[in-house]
Amino acid sequence: MSKGVFVIKIKAIAIDIDDTLVNSEKKLTAPVKMAIKKAKDAGIKVVLCTGRPLSGVLQLLKQLQLDDQKDQYVVSFGGSLMQTTDGTVISSDPLSYDNYVDLEYLARKKGLHFHAISKDRIYTANRDIGEYTIYESSLVSLNVSYRTPAEMHDIKIVKAMFIDQPEILETALEDYTAFAELENRVTFTRSTPFYYEANAKGVSKGSALKKLCEELKITSENLMAIGDGGNDLSMIKFAGNGVAMKNAIPELKKSAQIITADNNHDGVARAIEKYALK
Repeated sequence: MSKGVFVIKIKAIAIDIDDTLVNSEKKLTAPVKMAIKKAKDAGIKVVLCTGRPLSGVLQLLKQLQLDDQKDQYVVSFGGSLMQTTDGTVISSDPLSYDNYVDLEYLARKKGLHFHAISKDRIYTANRDIGEYTIYESSLVSLNVSYRTPAEMHDIKIVKAMFIDQPEILETALEDYTAFAELENRVTFTRSTPFYYEANAKGVSKGSALKKLCEELKITSENLMAIGDGGNDLSMIKFAGNGVAMKNAIPELKKSAQIITADNNHDGVARAIEKYALK
């Protein structure tokens, strides 16, 4: 379904991973891989843009033949880190230690599980490690370590996450006062029903893509962004050509120019074939 017609050449495509690029089994389908290959062969930059750490992206980059290249890019940690796929860092915006301490304390007050993520490890100060921390560890191939807040002082934290059962998170967020008090220092996003993520102030997928457009010397009108969740909203709003998956949240669909098929029916491939490879 289209709300408009793309008339400006697409030069870059930013694609969320979970519930967008991959299907419900967390796998790439053949049509998606083929569409991305066609886009790359046509000179279009294909940029995986994800809340995952880089370790959770590497195998997908390899399968898409986008890995280890100086002229291909990846945005990870919800926009906190952008780099070429051969490792050159374009931008990095970590959380400060003071913000980490305040977030960790807020998790304790709210009774929520919480973890912080560096480039190579997940850290929790709760010995009762949450089930979604274990899930995240498996999904993105990062080990989990227990560290007290004091022991985290010299660790570079890229982002942090409140992680719990959706109904527990919902209850904690009903009284938003304590979260609101941190919004002048932290950007919060609800990426899934069980993740409430915290990045440095002003950091989002959209802010990272703005820097990418500057790096590539293109405008937002040359950018297509495809996503499904709350942490994709900033990039859908920034891109001149925003595409929402059929399985996207309602707010994302309202902001997008295009609604494509869901992630189990090759929505990414359909969007690329119809609107980027015309």
